[in-house]
Amino acid sequence: MTQASLALYVHLPWCVRKCPYCDFNSHQLRSAAPDASYIDALLEDFDAELPQLTGRRIDSVFFGGGTPSLFPPEDFARLLDAVRQRIDFAGDAEITLEANPGTIERGRFDGYRDAGINRVSLGAQSFTPHALQVLGRIHSAEDTQRAVEELKAAKLDNYNLDLMYALPQQTLEEALHDVTTACALEPTHISYYQLTLEPGTVFHAKPPQLPDEESAWQIQLQGQALLAAAGYAQYEVSAYARPGAACRHNLNYWLFGDYVGIGAGAHGKLSLALPQHIVRTTKPKQPREYQTQVRARANAGERAPIPLTDLPFEFMLNALRLNQGFTALDYCSRTGLEMASVEGRLTDGERRGLLSKQPDGWRATELGFRFLNDLQASFLA
Repeated sequence: MTQASLALYVHLPWCVRKCPYCDFNSHQLRSAAPDASYIDALLEDFDAELPQLTGRRIDSVFFGGGTPSLFPPEDFARLLDAVRQRIDFAGDAEITLEANPGTIERGRFDGYRDAGINRVSLGAQSFTPHALQVLGRIHSAEDTQRAVEELKAAKLDNYNLDLMYALPQQTLEEALHDVTTACALEPTHISYYQLTLEPGTVFHAKPPQLPDEESAWQIQLQGQALLAAAGYAQYEVSAYARPGAACRHNLNYWLFGDYVGIGAGAHGKLSLALPQHIVRTTKPKQPREYQTQVRARANAGERAPIPLTDLPFEFMLNALRLNQGFTALDYCSRTGLEMASVEGRLTDGERRGLLSKQPDGWRATELGFRFLNDLQASFLA
């Protein structure tokens, strides 16, 4: 019998310093190393989720943060070995570690590889010194280049570089220099996304001077052209990959797949019975509170079913970000709803030039991608 695939997200919330644009659940490290007992809490958290995972198989794991690479390889080996004892893994499971170039010690990537990591995502963000300084990054461009050399030496060839554009006072030339420098490092994947001022961040409270809308659009277009010329195909709004190197973990998110979220502030989504019981889970954000709750009761955090009326919007919010769009089978199998539940809104989107009907589904047009927020909002209940 084929097992239903599942992703696992593990949140490791500590970082050396909080960046002014970051709205993720991250906490500044107050000691020399993260609390090792946190790994025990993660396993207790996973054990509490296990009763709902019967017949499932882990196809991808993503260690996010914070800066997960602050934890030593031995912690990842212990955690992955313990989870493998509890649930089946696909033979080719994609296991990604987020890493900050400024917190990598030489030779450590060998250890991460031996622990079971087979994909790394490096937070480069920029290769321009003043941009890195304004962004509050603790690494230099040279640190990123050294980290890439170490990845290649460890034969961890499947790696992503995060790259931001439309940065404070950034010129077109600086932005394109970042893209060409990133491509020259030959990652298999590049995440290329525009800086946004998120609520609750330092930048939102004290906005820096950003390029105007037209300048940001030109940076995006010319950056995308450079990526395409270097062999990176865009498959999602901010994701570009060499052939066969699309991030499987993120594709699962974008197509409304199921995932278990463990760790402080982690989110999860499980389909227990379609369509009435698609449940979202949220764990406590503060690491200490999270560990206390995990140890005090069977399920830490909150669990809430997604109302039936919200399912079309929940699906389209991510699926419409994909260049290839989605199939009717994707929509029906992931939501438990019939296509009739969205047919009118899809047809209206086509009439407005925002959607294009495909032989087996739908995708956003070029105009639809420019006005993606409006297109997604049209599926609100």
